[in-house]
Amino acid sequence: MYFLMRKIIACLFVFLIFSCSTSDDGSQDIYYEILPVESAVLPDEFQLGEVYEITLTYIKPSTCHAFSNIYSLTELNVNTIAVVSYIAANNSNCQSTETEAETSFDFTVENSGSYIFKFWQGGDNYMVIEVPVVD
Repeated sequence: MYFLMRKIIACLFVFLIFSCSTSDDGSQDIYYEILPVESAVLPDEFQLGEVYEITLTYIKPSTCHAFSNIYSLTELNVNTIAVVSYIAANNSNCQSTETEAETSFDFTVENSGSYIFKFWQGGDNYMVIEVPVVD
């Protein structure tokens, strides 16, 4: 558990330290930030070989935060998930907000047994959901 958290924190620092400029004409720098998952919608069980949509709810901390992608670390049947946003760093028009947003991803069931999803909720906190695979 501690090792996984260190990986997430390391990725967060990499996203925050490195930025990319979109052009040399004065465009704004873009930074990435990992956002906690507030809630997740999963089925009660999986069927082997099927594809399922998993919906995540997260909070956008400002009007300058926009969805980038989903962070996913998979080790066997354990999946650690968080939301990645991007921020225009030099935008002075940002307003603090607590806007709820949703995103989803498709998950293909490739193994039998159970899948464990660990949705990062900030710090060392995870929402853990286990979904069994049935025949």
